Amino acid sequence: MTDVKLYSGESIPLEMHKAKIIQKLNLVPIDHRLEAISEAGNNTFLLKNRDVFLDMLTDSGVNAMSDQQLSAMMIADDSYAGSETFYRMESKIQELFNKKFFLPAHQGRACENILCQVFVTPGSIVPMNYHFTTTKAHIVLNGGRVEEIFIDEALQVTSNNPFKGNMDIEKLEALIEQHGADKIPFVRLEAGTNLIGGQPHSLENMRQIRRVCDQAGLLLVLDASLLADNLHFIKTREEGCREKSIREITREISDLCDIMYFSARKLGCARGGGICTNNEEVYLKLRELVPLLEGFLTYGGMSVREMEAITVGLEETMDEDMVNQGPQFIDFMITELQKKEVPVVTPAGGLGCHIDASAFLPHLDRTEYPSGALASALYLVSGIRGMERGTMSEQREENGEETIAHMELLRLAMPRRVFTMSHIKYAVDRIAWLYQNRDLVGGLTFVEEPKILRFFFGKLATTSDWQTKLVAKFKEDFGESP
Repeated sequence: MTDVKLYSGESIPLEMHKAKIIQKLNLVPIDHRLEAISEAGNNTFLLKNRDVFLDMLTDSGVNAMSDQQLSAMMIADDSYAGSETFYRMESKIQELFNKKFFLPAHQGRACENILCQVFVTPGSIVPMNYHFTTTKAHIVLNGGRVEEIFIDEALQVTSNNPFKGNMDIEKLEALIEQHGADKIPFVRLEAGTNLIGGQPHSLENMRQIRRVCDQAGLLLVLDASLLADNLHFIKTREEGCREKSIREITREISDLCDIMYFSARKLGCARGGGICTNNEEVYLKLRELVPLLEGFLTYGGMSVREMEAITVGLEETMDEDMVNQGPQFIDFMITELQKKEVPVVTPAGGLGCHIDASAFLPHLDRTEYPSGALASALYLVSGIRGMERGTMSEQREENGEETIAHMELLRLAMPRRVFTMSHIKYAVDRIAWLYQNRDLVGGLTFVEEPKILRFFFGKLATTSDWQTKLVAKFKEDFGESP
């Protein structure tokens, strides 16, 4: 549903669903939150959910299921091999994506592991519009490296470009010419560039990438985990696509890629994932690793109940009123934050609202992890759990030097069909207050630093007593309010 104007003149997105099952939330006092974030080592991943009010850490595995998904879970066929549940899911994927072969996996990074073990070898170069943390880690572990060939506007925080997730075609052609196609196992396109604000790619850009891949004899791999949001943006922003249905756009995108993999924790709103292709040779290579790493070919590490839910969820993704919910709520939140002069990534992308931590906390050096500090500070003053998407999410170089991220973002994810308008307005209010008191926020330093994917379970300490001062200011302004 597009924004509906009220008689008051306000324009808001409407929830095109009603709540039938609810989960109780807790908003614990700020002193308790200070203890919780300290115990978690200022890493929001390590917070206990009992201490979180609004969980905006991720949209992965935390989306609301529909009544149709829940009812479908009751008919699951619990067979280890040859389950009818698998064949229903396979049939739906063949219908929507026109891909003959489907391999199940327990989530998106499991698909990446299989793909990288099969295709990436020492010296491999994988071009992509932007990397994702787990994708890059799998490629590096197998001896390859990532080459990001994003367009120049991709890293501009404030922009009017509707498709900042596009790949630069000239850079792609130059990369292939420089290194040779034999060094490139595949070209990876991410639908909704996670680390630079959930920015989408266009359908036309994908056609151009397909042309280059055909000329060089390269496979085109699509990470379709955030496809739902990208479908909405193509339909609403791209000339020539406004009259196309979501189903038609989905089919055209799928037909342009050789391999498509996804995390159903995002696409399908249940816990699982999979890889699909029409290339039998590719399928047979990938198939070898599924029983070894995931499970038998008709469940692949997934619960059959979840598989039934995914089958329904994929069909529901073809509903425009479903795929527009996240982007419209994100757009509303960003618009409200802009009114309060809070620095945010524009245009509004998918996945969540992204705050520019570098501009929010300009007094912090990048090695003090401003995105992580902002995530810690926001939880402290609101109970909202966001995710650091900046230098802390990068991996330190072998020589010990810090890898500085292109962008320092605090991501506030918008799980599909979960939050209400009052939740969004509360978040905007607390963020705006924190921005007015941003000079109180200090930096962080690692005290426990894992070598790989450190942002998941590393621990940090504050570089000063800034949290105590922030709590004091909060109490001065909000009194006994939690």
